[in-house]
Amino acid sequence: MAMKDFWKNYRSTLLILVGLILGGIAGAVWGTKVDVVKPLGDLFLNLMYMILIPLVFFSISSSIGSMTEVKRLGKILGATLGVFLGTALVSAILGYICVLVFKPIQGIDMSSVKSMMGTVKGASNSSSSPLAQIVATFTVDDFSKILSKGNMLSLIVVSVLVGVAASASGKAAEPFTKVLAAGNVVTMRIVKYIMYYAPIGLGCFFATVIGNLGAEMVGSYLRTLVIYIGYTAFYFFIVMSCYAYIAGGRLGFRKLWQNIGIPAITAVATSSSAASIPVNLEYTKKIGVTPDIADTVIPLGANVHKDGSVVGGILKTTFLFVLFGKSISTPKDALLIIAVGFLVGVVMSAIPGGGFVAETVIITIFGFPMTALPLILIISEIIDIPATLLNSTSNVTSAMLITRIVEGKDWLKRVATSK
Repeated sequence: MAMKDFWKNYRSTLLILVGLILGGIAGAVWGTKVDVVKPLGDLFLNLMYMILIPLVFFSISSSIGSMTEVKRLGKILGATLGVFLGTALVSAILGYICVLVFKPIQGIDMSSVKSMMGTVKGASNSSSSPLAQIVATFTVDDFSKILSKGNMLSLIVVSVLVGVAASASGKAAEPFTKVLAAGNVVTMRIVKYIMYYAPIGLGCFFATVIGNLGAEMVGSYLRTLVIYIGYTAFYFFIVMSCYAYIAGGRLGFRKLWQNIGIPAITAVATSSSAASIPVNLEYTKKIGVTPDIADTVIPLGANVHKDGSVVGGILKTTFLFVLFGKSISTPKDALLIIAVGFLVGVVMSAIPGGGFVAETVIITIFGFPMTALPLILIISEIIDIPATLLNSTSNVTSAMLITRIVEGKDWLKRVATSK
């Protein structure tokens, strides 16, 4: 039964990893001769590009449009927002420092990369004023232009506006909201169909990458995985312990490590933040978090609070920066990378199918060629399990911090004495 559940949870990831391994071996052995399978990789990319625009529009607009007013304590909601944003920002900064120190990608022939993947275009004219660049990044001068994957942020702005307008229109817009929801269901189903082909498509693409750029790319991905696992261990044991201590002192530290084991194992075993919600709720309440806070924070956090995804966004962005020969160490670049990592980890994580959207946003913002998309799709696959561990368990320490803000510094002592 356990093996059956394992296969159900990890089937897609394992098949994709097998495809990548076989593709990597083929590329290393046959070199540029594997270009014969490049059309099979292009087929996967083209299918994803074809569904990208409706996927983004329907997922964002339907998600926002279906929102209804939910009764929550204002203090809990305010504390939740502050803690989620604060911990995500800490994760982004620590992730950037980690990448800056350990440098996941090294020794790649940049000229080969640029000739194969295309040149970096730049998000906008560098001679424009900063305000003009912002306007050009988030808006376009014609509706038809938002139907291009090159103007992803503009499409997101329109999708958000449509969702807000639909939600604000109430009953009059209910038929339209249902259309948006149905469109989201259909597009997500199409993505599911396309992902059946992912092991072959990504495997063939990876084979051509290794065949043309050399086996050092494999080393870069392995180094990226090792760095991410190291960061995960640091964040899980050190940063989360600090959060628990801030929330409840020594007792908070002890309570966390008495109760975090099962939620952590569940996150790794299921590779799903959503599937971990019941266990997280149970053990967060065992720590002493009040039911109303736990019942608000844990389900909400599973959708919008993903510290692991923030670092994933940092890794993907810096991976492309170094691959295409752009600096990651100047103050301006540091702020941009941290900001984009924060954006894709916090904002995009709340969107169904947001992972794929986030990767496209990274490429769009910095003007990388769209042919580089699979390079960071591969990173998403190899860091999925440790990222889920952080995404899920960090909600437990967030709930403790929120309780500290709402209930006061002695909340845990009061819980202990009342038992």
